[in-house]
Amino acid sequence: MMTGTVVEGGQGRPKLVIHGGAGTIVREAMSREMETQYLDALRSALVHGFEILDRGGSSLDSVEAAVRQMEDSTLFNAGKGSVLTHDGNVEMDASIMDGRTLRAGAVAGITMARNPVSAARAVMEKSPHVMLCGRGADDFVRHVNLETAEIDYFRSDRRWAELREEIALESREAIDGSWSTALSEGSRGKFGTVGAVAVDRDGNIAAATSTGGMTNKRYGRVGDSPVIGAGTYADNSSCAVSATGHGEYFLRYSVAHDVCALVSYKRLTVEEAAQLEIEKLRRAGGEGGIIVIDALGHHALTFNSEGMYRGWIGTEKKPHAMIYKDLNVE
Repeated sequence: MMTGTVVEGGQGRPKLVIHGGAGTIVREAMSREMETQYLDALRSALVHGFEILDRGGSSLDSVEAAVRQMEDSTLFNAGKGSVLTHDGNVEMDASIMDGRTLRAGAVAGITMARNPVSAARAVMEKSPHVMLCGRGADDFVRHVNLETAEIDYFRSDRRWAELREEIALESREAIDGSWSTALSEGSRGKFGTVGAVAVDRDGNIAAATSTGGMTNKRYGRVGDSPVIGAGTYADNSSCAVSATGHGEYFLRYSVAHDVCALVSYKRLTVEEAAQLEIEKLRRAGGEGGIIVIDALGHHALTFNSEGMYRGWIGTEKKPHAMIYKDLNVE
């Protein structure tokens, strides 16, 4: 089952839409205190990012600011809240794209940037490349003097507990020593990627996505979040997209670009394109969601999972934050 929200917009009306991950997120499994924490964190990111748009700032600055805010929270699987690899470290991915110029930047498997989305933007603006990964990306982060942190900044009791649980479950499931099957379901149905899409007063759109990846991942696994066209895409002539879900499926189906292509070539609305793409993923066995916005401010938040941390804010300056399938929790 899929769900979404669409709100009419108009040129000159800035808007910001965010997500904090999708997956098996049900009210029965979440305490009122935790629910409040997530809703407050979503609203904080929305307000923080929209302040830039309200001052006449760019959509690019807005999505970076909103994602940074979520990266600084331990609630989301990005930045400080990143999940841990099999070895107890972090390998973070992020990307950003400017819909006005089609310039993009991405990082994969970085280990020390406090805000991976800013590292992705630095790749876009301070290098001739689109994507840097691993040790080279870490070297670049130091070279451009971005803020870094030691591993203890990222390690939390919560993430350690999740890692231990995942390793124990993997051991029980993969008695023969095969880890591929145990990982095939993603992080046990939880996809904690964060992302943002926005349109500014000039009608320019942008998208950004950031993640810590999958709990217990090994061998430098990279998902869709840093891949332009899979987890992130933005083009003023169509729309901006940020995705969250089981990355292998979003990679195979080039989800973010596919949504933009449906808007551009088939003249679908952002809602129609998002619903069509998420339904295609569902049939293939992929789970997750996407947020989409066009240059007129029409937006969609669409997912086929039990829930998705998500929200939006427009010129009325009221942050709308939601978690579950029903849309009456704000």
